[in-house]
Amino acid sequence: MTDQLKRAISAAKTAQDNTATTEHASSAAEPQKFDMSESSYKTSHTAVRKARRFAMQGLYEWLLTDRRFDKDGKLGWKDNAPHDIAARTRATNAMHTVHIGYYHEMMRDIPEQIEALDTLISQYLDRNLDKIDTVEHAILLIGAYELQHRIEIPYKVVLDEAMKLNNHFGATDAHKLINAVLDKMAADLRDVEVQADIKANLRTSQKPSANSVKAPKTNAATDNLAKDPTTDSKPARPRISANKTNVQRSRSHKLTQDASHTKTKDQDES
Repeated sequence: MTDQLKRAISAAKTAQDNTATTEHASSAAEPQKFDMSESSYKTSHTAVRKARRFAMQGLYEWLLTDRRFDKDGKLGWKDNAPHDIAARTRATNAMHTVHIGYYHEMMRDIPEQIEALDTLISQYLDRNLDKIDTVEHAILLIGAYELQHRIEIPYKVVLDEAMKLNNHFGATDAHKLINAVLDKMAADLRDVEVQADIKANLRTSQKPSANSVKAPKTNAATDNLAKDPTTDSKPARPRISANKTNVQRSRSHKLTQDASHTKTKDQDES
């Protein structure tokens, strides 16, 4: 093998190694993407609840960083995109029991629709949106998103899950604000469902209780007797006829009668 051929082979290997290094560096620099159609994640009710918890924490982080920088005009400070938060969350947490698809959906769609969702929430607030706590803001964003776009989830479940998120992450009295806002929002966005639920509850409340005490059955003859004012309240004793021969007398009465008969007989003989 000539020296020229050796130099050519060495140059080819060096170029191949440099290309592999460049591709690896570029792939590491790009944001990590996940296939939303993956079928390995859990889809149970508990898995969806865990997805809400992780989404709430991710939205909270995003609201305090990139979203705040965006509103303050500090665009150069933005370096914490929602997909980066989701990638870090998956890398640092055991999420095999989480509905990953729903988690990524919320982390993608809610930031994209933040303006519309904030406008919707503001309609039911008695104060400026900037005056509420960031945790409450994140919970309201998830609740508003589910009421508006996840029609298959009953509105009562949305409200109940929002209360659970607040119990886990929020302040003590924050549930009053969250419940008031989402309850009014549900009445507008889910009017048909709410009205059907109200009618069902009304029908249930009008049904007689199965444990209700039934009135005792009464005898007609007893009722007439009770209504007659001339009837004595005490039951009358049955009269015994003198001609009845089947009347049984007590033993003491019989002994007294025998003694009287013997005494009379002795007097006659004397």
